[in-house]
Amino acid sequence: MPASTTFSQLWRQNAYRDQFPAEFAHIGFLTLSEAQRLLALLAPRPNDVVVDVACGTGGPGLWVAQQSSASLIGVDPSPAGLSAARQRAARTGLESRSRFEQGSFEHTHLPASSANIVISIEAFQYAPDKRAGLTEFARILQPGGRLGLVCFETDPAKTKGIPVLGADPVADYRPLLESAGFDVVAYEETPRWAERVDAAFGAIVNAAGTLTAEMGEQASASAVAEAMITLEIQPYARRILAVANLPGQGR
Repeated sequence: MPASTTFSQLWRQNAYRDQFPAEFAHIGFLTLSEAQRLLALLAPRPNDVVVDVACGTGGPGLWVAQQSSASLIGVDPSPAGLSAARQRAARTGLESRSRFEQGSFEHTHLPASSANIVISIEAFQYAPDKRAGLTEFARILQPGGRLGLVCFETDPAKTKGIPVLGADPVADYRPLLESAGFDVVAYEETPRWAERVDAAFGAIVNAAGTLTAEMGEQASASAVAEAMITLEIQPYARRILAVANLPGQGR
C-alpha cells in the first residue's frame, strides 16, 4: 500500500480529511482532534512506556511518543508493517525511544506489568478473541495503568459468516472491559465517522483500476474487497473512543 500514491492520497483525503500530521500518516480514520482527545484522557508522562498493539506502520503510536516524550513499544503480526514502523521512527527522530516487535492481541510476548499505557487504534474490531485480547492488555499493564481503544462496534447480525469481522463481533465493549478488570473512564462515539467510512471506501472502489496498476493485483483486490463488503453490509454500529483504567496503585 505505501507504494500506491493514489491509495495514500485517497485515504488521507477521505478517511481523516488530511487532519493528521503527514509524517505520522496511517491507514485508519483517526483525526488529529481525536488523537488529542485520547492523549488528554490517557495523560502519558515522560518516560512512561506506551504499548501500541496492532501498530501497523507505527503512525499514531509514534505521534503519542512524540507528543508525550514517552517510550513506545509497537506490537504487530506483520513483519512488513514492523519494518515500515522502524523506518518511520528513524525518519521522525524517535528511533531511540521506540522499538517494534512481532506479536498479536492475545500474545504480545511482553513481560507482565511492563506498560503504563496500552493503546490499539482502528484494529481491535478485527481481534479473533476480544476477551483474550483484553486479558492480555490487563496482564502487561501496571496497576493503575490505562488502556485506550479507538475501534468499531460491530453488528453481529450483519457480520455472521463474514471473514475476520464475523469471528468475534462485539456490539458494546464496556461489558468486556469490565469483565477483564478495567474501570471504564470514557466511552464516546466519534464524530462524523460514518460519512468518512463511506467516502474512503467508496473512493477505493472507484479507483480499483488505478490501484491494481500501482499496488499489484493481490493487494488491490484485498483493499477493494474490504471496501465493497463494508459499503454493502454496513457492519459497523458505531466507532468509539474508549479509555479504561486498571485498578491498583501505580501511576
